[in-house]
Parts: sequence; structure tokens; C-alpha cells
Amino acid sequence: MAGFSDYLETKVLGHVFGGTSYTAPSTLYVALFTVAPSDTGGGTEVTTTGTAYARQTGAFTVSGGTASNTSAIEYPTATANYGTVVAVGIYDASTSGNLLAYGSLVSTKVVSTGDIFRFNTSDLNVTLA
Repeated sequence: MAGFSDYLETKVLGHVFGGTSYTAPSTLYVALFTVAPSDTGGGTEVTTTGTAYARQTGAFTVSGGTASNTSAIEYPTATANYGTVVAVGIYDASTSGNLLAYGSLVSTKVVSTGDIFRFNTSDLNVTLA
């Protein structure tokens, strides 16, 4: 993934260096984007109107400096075109919420009506550079 959002960077720095309490979200939600977000958020998330798209929960484990999804993350069958998915974001809520981390996909994917978008186990990796 490309990086942490400004929101998460501020929380981590405050926690480690400022003594500010930070509680990690109990559930993480994986979003798909047709225009990639940045440190400040933004981007264009796949629309939920008429597509059956919704953020999906993801569980991660950390090993050797990389957090990887512990099981497949699968989206419902698209009932309308998503467009070209170019990026992914991890949030602390199923809608709205705070963007925590984001990154561009290695290969973009056109999601058309009837398609199912899926990250296989260990295919979604978060690292710090």
C-alpha cells in the first residue's frame, strides 16, 4: 500500500511520542476506488447506488513488517458496472469514517455487471517504508 492517511499518522505520532491514547478500531473495512485517495483522503470510492457495492470487513495479521489479510475479502456480485478499480483504502467504519491506509492496485480491474471482486488470502498487504 502507498501509505497511511494523515489521520492515522497523527494518531500514531501522538500515541508514541505525545502520550495520547489511541485505540485501534475493532473492525477494519476495505474500500475500492476508481480514483485513488491520498494522505488527506479524497479519491472516488465505488458508488453504492445500484451496484450492490459495500465496504467489506478485513482481518489482518502482522509478520515481518507486513500486515496481510488473513482470509479472502470478497465483494457482492456487481449489479451494475463499478468502473475501473485502481486503488484500495482501509477505513475504521463501514460508511464514512476515517481513512487509515490506502494504495494503488498492482493491476487495475474493470468490474462489470455480474463480476465479483476479490482479494485472496494474503493478497492485500500493508507495509511501512
